[in-house]
Amino acid sequence: MQAAGIDVDSEEIQRGRVWKLGPGFRGAHKITATATELMALSLGRDLLFPLAGTPFWLGIESFWSKIREALPNGVWNLYEKYRRVLHVRGMPAKSYEKHLGMLKTLHRAILEHRRVEVDYQTLAADKPKTRTIEPYAVVYYQSSLYIIAAAAEVSDHQQRVRHWKLDRFLRAKALDDWFHPPEDFDAEEHLAHSLGIFSGAKPRKYRIRISKFAAPWVREDPWHENQKIAQRANGDIVLTVQAAHDMDIIPRVLSLGAQAEVLSPKSCREAMAKIAQEMAAAYKAD
Repeated sequence: MQAAGIDVDSEEIQRGRVWKLGPGFRGAHKITATATELMALSLGRDLLFPLAGTPFWLGIESFWSKIREALPNGVWNLYEKYRRVLHVRGMPAKSYEKHLGMLKTLHRAILEHRRVEVDYQTLAADKPKTRTIEPYAVVYYQSSLYIIAAAAEVSDHQQRVRHWKLDRFLRAKALDDWFHPPEDFDAEEHLAHSLGIFSGAKPRKYRIRISKFAAPWVREDPWHENQKIAQRANGDIVLTVQAAHDMDIIPRVLSLGAQAEVLSPKSCREAMAKIAQEMAAAYKAD
């Protein structure tokens, strides 16, 4: 109740500790909202639809119902009129309903700093592996949930933090084993250094040539807030951006086809060359 913002005091008496509502408690708060505020809230609700079945979605729906009950019909009718001109598309057809129990376990373990035993199956593995992780945070990225957690068996501080996709968890069991999160770890800062969701010991700098034709799209939809763009005389641009893994870059480059070219680092350029050769062979006429 205290975490929810309700003023609750505790005191010791002869028979033990008791709790009572504190002086800051004023009962239920009346909810007010304008039609435009409802628009913003409903847009966020639509964008978070992949969380259906999770505690987060239950909270969203509960709050939405409270607002609907508290608002006068006039405000609601005006909202519905506005809402008919705003639509959300492109959301994946997925739900985390079957992960509800595991997500609750992981969320509790994050708050209590408890190690968790999980069965985790990567796309490349035939069988799931049992791992012990130390969960730090939950991340919502491109309609998927990820768990930032350290691999308990890895001792190197720079290598042990991984990003585990919740879709690949088959089991999660909180252990009676506690850990101390690193004092210098900040999830926001950790994620800010990378372009996507892939984890890595240290982000690298990538340079990509974008053709004059495709440059407007990259300027229109930036890859990262800290990216740098250098204009070339022929109209091409060179995009410089940081990423933790080649796979943060490669899908974006592939989406631009021949209009983009990885200049550096060498490992990513070689990986792109291999992919291009394999694609050319696949599309080669018989």
